[in-house]
Amino acid sequence: MSSKSDFTKPAETLALFSYDWDAIALEKLSRQWPHSRAGFDLFSFPSNARLAWFDMDRFCTLAALKARLSGANAVVSNHEQFGALCAALLAEKMQWPGTPVEAVLACQHKLYAREVLQRVAPEANIPFFRLETEYGGDIPQDLSYPAFVKPVKAAFSVLSRRVHSHQQLAEHTRFSPWELWVIRHLVEPFDKVARSRLPAAGSAHSLMIEAPQRGRQYCLDGYFYRGQLHCLGVVDAVMYPGTDAFMRFDYPGHLSEAARKYAEQVVTKFMHEIGYDHGFFNMEFIQDEATGQIKVVEFNPRLASQFSDLYLRVDGLNLHAMAMALSHDIDPMTLTRQTPSANCASSFVYRNFDPAAAAPKLTPSGLDTFRKAFPDGLLFHYPKLSGQIQRDFKWLGSYRYGIMHLGGEDQDDLRRRCEHASSLLGWPAPYLDDIVSPRDVVHNWPSDAAA
Repeated sequence: MSSKSDFTKPAETLALFSYDWDAIALEKLSRQWPHSRAGFDLFSFPSNARLAWFDMDRFCTLAALKARLSGANAVVSNHEQFGALCAALLAEKMQWPGTPVEAVLACQHKLYAREVLQRVAPEANIPFFRLETEYGGDIPQDLSYPAFVKPVKAAFSVLSRRVHSHQQLAEHTRFSPWELWVIRHLVEPFDKVARSRLPAAGSAHSLMIEAPQRGRQYCLDGYFYRGQLHCLGVVDAVMYPGTDAFMRFDYPGHLSEAARKYAEQVVTKFMHEIGYDHGFFNMEFIQDEATGQIKVVEFNPRLASQFSDLYLRVDGLNLHAMAMALSHDIDPMTLTRQTPSANCASSFVYRNFDPAAAAPKLTPSGLDTFRKAFPDGLLFHYPKLSGQIQRDFKWLGSYRYGIMHLGGEDQDDLRRRCEHASSLLGWPAPYLDDIVSPRDVVHNWPSDAAA
């Protein structure tokens, strides 16, 4: 990456569904990358009331009008549920640089993505099938357990969990009228576009079953620019023991170089097959603890916003600025690399696993003390009403009440800083003694993975 940028300031960019990490990062970039916003926040009222009448075609028509009035000539979004697909549709409509619509659909339709992966890299795939039942319908009696169930189209791990019996699966797939309304309104905007543009995928109004996997989970981050793959790094995804709930995201990760090269080969095969030639991506995968083989969890056709701050702290790479550049067909590698502030960094996820217990509160004095002691810290607090907490437990199996980002000189220093910061907040630090280092495994790679 060069020492200084060699391009002129671009015109305005339209940022779709930019909240949380995106809102903070883009605001800091507003002078270099001016932008306007469109979309709504799925997690706050009354903004999320727009879900009742949301339609992607109508939204993109209005966004195109806004772009013409504001002089915008590019679009960016890192929002999984609606934003990534809307950005692709708008870029196509306006003839701007963007990810092909069908490629976004292929990634986000989890069942279709598995079918594509089975063609191009079957050794990296997980056994899967569609659960042939309506929402709330009877569950087939001949299924094997344990099993991993997840929606064909969803985001934020909603309704994705391991089940150990027919009864547990049946209970997991029983929804109230209100829950059914929310699920259908979350899926239908995507499904409407998929029926028109990717009919071979089939309905997204469904759940699917996958064989559960054992091993360490990782995330490979990168982008495609003019058809060429550029990988940026690998993040370790550390789970709360005995669960599928994220506890920490550590960067840099500890994946071996051989495993990383093979993961890059899988990404290349899959993305070329679906025509993904422009845009950021994030591939989640597990390294099987018995064989060492890579097993893909899913492909996300967008920047993993939660990780952008980690790359900035450790590598000096501002992924949000790079995504902005990419939206204007500018090579992200021409941007200035900032001075790193840490040798490692983590995104700490605070969760409550007891639905009857109140989530730890965040007091103004605790927040003020934290900010003074850790001016480099990035903190999100997610207070919710009791009904929202109960829904989270039903859909996710836990309640996330906070996220904190910190950097450190090394992993020991980072842990000390996290434990101190957590004590100031009154939250238990997301480190558990029974979390061990990645196990030694046999690297049994396919014969074509030696390149």
